[in-house]
Amino acid sequence: MGKRLITQRRGRGGSQYRSPSHRHVDDVRLPAKVEGPGIVKDLIHAPGRTSPLAVVEFNGTIDYQLAAEGVKVGQKIEVGAGAIVAGNIMKLADIPEGTLVHNIEALPGDGGKFVKTAGTSATIISRGAYVVVELPSGALKELSPNCRAVIGIVAGGGRTDKPLAKAGKNFHTLQSRSKANKKVKGVAMNPVDHPHGGGSHAHIGGPSTIGRNAWPGQKVGRLSPKKKNKSKKRK
Repeated sequence: MGKRLITQRRGRGGSQYRSPSHRHVDDVRLPAKVEGPGIVKDLIHAPGRTSPLAVVEFNGTIDYQLAAEGVKVGQKIEVGAGAIVAGNIMKLADIPEGTLVHNIEALPGDGGKFVKTAGTSATIISRGAYVVVELPSGALKELSPNCRAVIGIVAGGGRTDKPLAKAGKNFHTLQSRSKANKKVKGVAMNPVDHPHGGGSHAHIGGPSTIGRNAWPGQKVGRLSPKKKNKSKKRK
């Protein structure tokens, strides 16, 4: 009896794909109703994240934010109107063009959704009825001017420069994020385990296309080609 595909098992959850939330520090969200400065109390490591976290105190309340490059203990973090300094939280409408930002909100008040990986940043391209932001992928996204973002680059960049050197280090690195550290090609499996399995050599052994109406876990290979649009005959 064959096994489910990895994509199918991942969709059903389970201990091997469940994030170890008991090790996570806290959810990182931009402060909701805070006006005024906060003080950076400490910079800590957060399991399951690629960047360090800054422990910020707002009006006697401890909050966790993604640490920006250059932020240090004792620094003031401005929320709302403030200078263009790394770590400050401002609306996109108040940030000049060309400024590097991270942890950008998709909708005003959602706490930040985009650009949260270590060493990444987005660039403010233009401002108007919508603010155009260039994401790290190069894609341009239009966002509401009332969406907030953090000035600067996410700290922790360069983490991939040092090689892992051995499989055990890779295993423990990915374990904290509940990621699989090994990948097996579909053509290396048996026919019961994968649509590409079987055969005496690395060949799919049949068409690799799959129907567009198939469920997500079954979509392995290429999607079936679109139907050709028949041109209307001229009268």
